[in-house]
Amino acid sequence: MRDRPPTIIELLADHPPELPDDPGLRASIRRLRAMDGRLLAILDDDPTGSQAVHDVQVVTILDEAAYEDAFAAAADGTASCFVLTNSRSLPGGAAAALTADAARGLLATAARRTSGESSLPGCAPLDLISRSDSTLRGHVIEEITALSGVLSEKAGAGPDGVLFVPAFIEAGRLTIGDVHWARGEEGMVPVGETEFAQDRVFGYATSNLREFLAAKSGAFTPDAVASISLADIRSGGGSRIREVLAAARDGRWIVVNAAAYSDLETVAHAVLLAERSGQSFLFRTGPSFVRALSGIEPRPPLRGHDLAPARKRGERAGNGAHGLIVVGSHVGQTTRQLDALMAKRILTPVELEVAEVINGARDVVSTAAKRVTTALRHSDVVLYTSRKVILADAGQDDLAVARAVSAALAATVRLSLASEPAWIIAKGGITSHDVAVHGLGIRRAEVTGQLFPGLISVFRPADATPAAIGMPYVVFPGNVGGVDALAEVVALLHDGDLDP
Repeated sequence: MRDRPPTIIELLADHPPELPDDPGLRASIRRLRAMDGRLLAILDDDPTGSQAVHDVQVVTILDEAAYEDAFAAAADGTASCFVLTNSRSLPGGAAAALTADAARGLLATAARRTSGESSLPGCAPLDLISRSDSTLRGHVIEEITALSGVLSEKAGAGPDGVLFVPAFIEAGRLTIGDVHWARGEEGMVPVGETEFAQDRVFGYATSNLREFLAAKSGAFTPDAVASISLADIRSGGGSRIREVLAAARDGRWIVVNAAAYSDLETVAHAVLLAERSGQSFLFRTGPSFVRALSGIEPRPPLRGHDLAPARKRGERAGNGAHGLIVVGSHVGQTTRQLDALMAKRILTPVELEVAEVINGARDVVSTAAKRVTTALRHSDVVLYTSRKVILADAGQDDLAVARAVSAALAATVRLSLASEPAWIIAKGGITSHDVAVHGLGIRRAEVTGQLFPGLISVFRPADATPAAIGMPYVVFPGNVGGVDALAEVVALLHDGDLDP
């Protein structure tokens, strides 16, 4: 019996070796997209899905003019944009309705921008990705069903297949033998055995993705789910992947195994060729496949001048300017990071008591905002929710509680903008969305890049509350990073680099 989790090397021992990195393959992906005028829209159920990309626009509102601006701002002909729906914070029915509304607007925008042939008769050449959690939390079936319905409505037929690609390479979330794994401190752990699988709203019991999809759907068996294996990708190549794709009919789910970007890029290239031959697909993915399907080149982490706020007075982080850290996520990983931050750095803590927010206590937000505003004059501030998890009462749901607390955090940030923080970090998916939209008034922003390879994006607000435009806004998922990661992010924003 194994007394420790397996390593990645051990998990991959019986599989073909990883394909070499191939810039030419990424160039071919970009070329195919540009030749077909194929757009890419990523419906992100929280703001953390852009961790693997750079120079891509994000839109926070359901507005066709905003989509058009985002596509127009793309750096080249392979235009793409994220639409932040925050649907993970909603009940399943509301998440599906919001997803459908966003898809209709994106298809309409794409139709006005493109005139080429489409793989979906009656639709513009637009790939739709439903981006969600690499640890499998979210409305996986409901949102894909909604997108399939919109395609049927607009084109007379749904997709041939749905690719399920939750891999997040940089964070160590890999799919091997149809089992999804997460990197832990001691080795690789099946996701069904992690704290994320115990989520009260989105919990699950299996790490096998075919079994996971069958259990979430309640409508088909694991045998009905197809799979693209590592052997298919690494030994069979594009021709073998095309065979699996060609067999897809009527929206069949297809699990994509992946342990490296070369796996994802090989699949992405095969998908584009299959679409050129008339097939259609939807995608439910983690962050990494977004980069692969875009053909985006990797970029080094942001450092130095990249992190300086573009403010009216030319202020720079590290020259007396202070920042605000907002922590709403309650996963154990975040609490450990918060404790490490407060132990390592001199800053002012401001606690927002969750029980008071839920019970409707008066002045809780205004009191917190006054403390934040005052403290930012002389130090960084960490605004965080009390760490005791408050469960919903009978007749309520946990997501409603999360939304109420997140709204209070966002309102506190909005009232604190008068102190002109040099930068803001938001920790947690729902928190990041609400602070962006309701705290900073962001309607559109650009993903400048990440602070670590493929992890923790920095947004530059382009259309937002005036005080927020140009301010580095760091979107930090709750389930990412080691114990010192939050403290390291604060150090980067102050000093432009980490101590050697």
